[in-house]
Amino acid sequence: MDPTAPLALLGGLSPALFMKRHWQKKPLLVRQAIPGFQPLLPPRELFALAARQEVESRLVVHEGRSWRLQRGPFARRALPPLKQSGWTLLVQGVDLHHAGAHALLHGFDFVPAARLDDLMISYATDGGGVGPHFDSYDVFLLQAQGRRRWRIGRNSDLQLQQGVPLKILASFEPEQEFVLEPGDLLYLPPRYAHDGIAEGECQTYSIGFRAPAQAELARELLQRIGDEAAEEGTQRLYQDAAQPATEAPGAIPAGLRAFAQQALAAALKDAAALDRALGEYLTEPKANVWFEPGRAPRRLRALVLDARTRMLHDARHVFVNGEAWRAAGADAKLMRRLADRRRLDPADLARASDGARALLASWCEAGWAHATDDAGGERQ
Repeated sequence: MDPTAPLALLGGLSPALFMKRHWQKKPLLVRQAIPGFQPLLPPRELFALAARQEVESRLVVHEGRSWRLQRGPFARRALPPLKQSGWTLLVQGVDLHHAGAHALLHGFDFVPAARLDDLMISYATDGGGVGPHFDSYDVFLLQAQGRRRWRIGRNSDLQLQQGVPLKILASFEPEQEFVLEPGDLLYLPPRYAHDGIAEGECQTYSIGFRAPAQAELARELLQRIGDEAAEEGTQRLYQDAAQPATEAPGAIPAGLRAFAQQALAAALKDAAALDRALGEYLTEPKANVWFEPGRAPRRLRALVLDARTRMLHDARHVFVNGEAWRAAGADAKLMRRLADRRRLDPADLARASDGARALLASWCEAGWAHATDDAGGERQ
């Protein structure tokens, strides 16, 4: 994708201008971002998806001043009647289970894939919604079916209501109001308060971008770097031959504290270790994701990554589903192309080394990728 070319999805803005003017700064409303857009899943297929054990789903029912939240999976008979107003079904990670949703999600590839989270579908009957709230991440709201009225505002007070099962703002001060129809798109930066209410039967697609918290990131990276250091063989042990007898056995020795500080400094000194830990963490599949084993292709002509596969790269590595490989030369260029485009064509694979082909074949066996024919169809 050319970041300087105008993009209809962004109302004629180029991705470069959108990222400069709006990303994490201010909202953007685009009328008919996708003209003539139709829902990718009719309600009955969405309900069937919500009935599956491996799919995360939630049901929100709003009656008067009360809110009720249930977590799936949901048999169809467990959902309220379609004629009942005020209920919402939220289905997470639809891109992992539907090819069209996966393709739609990657229409937003002008944002680094390391930030991309998932596509959630919100189905609601008339009056349905989840109350005024804010998200801690960037989100694009694409109207797919029916109409939804959005009220948005820069709330300075982010206190939440007490005694309700949802994170609903105690005080909401909307500044703007829009009614979105199919094909309309609304971008909201993090912590921008919003409240969407369905006007009739409605589907809204939420394209979300994850933002790891600093403490969470530090914990994960330190754990991974520590585990890697522990696997390297003999470790230096703390020594205190000069430790005198103590009258305060409960006090931590200054020498032990200094040893701990040196241990952290030594672990973090290796920049490559930090790079590996970060790439592995960012590509780790979600807990409810698993892969069906496949078969190594007899002849690998073209290849596409599985929708559930996370693949990233840096200057020295490629990362796939929580694992890291060193990459250099022509094979590194090939693997980075796969991470960026999520597929390799025959012309790409013609330049692959035997080692790269063997690695890609092993990913097919693991179910991380699939061999395809020249036209892009999966080969049996």
